[in-house]
Amino acid sequence: MTGAMKAETDFDALARRLTANAAALAVAWATSRRLATRQNDSRWRRAGLVWPLFAKG
Repeated sequence: MTGAMKAETDFDALARRLTANAAALAVAWATSRRLATRQNDSRWRRAGLVWPLFAKG
């Protein structure tokens, strides 16, 4: 087949991105839980806790 597309997947890069996302979610979850136990409602106003996987700015 001439002109066929060849698909390549970089599973190492995928694993790194998934690991980074999991770490960001874990930090956001732990911080939110800590604030919740202190009955601090500012956790709902912190973008990094509400949307931890979205880039800032």
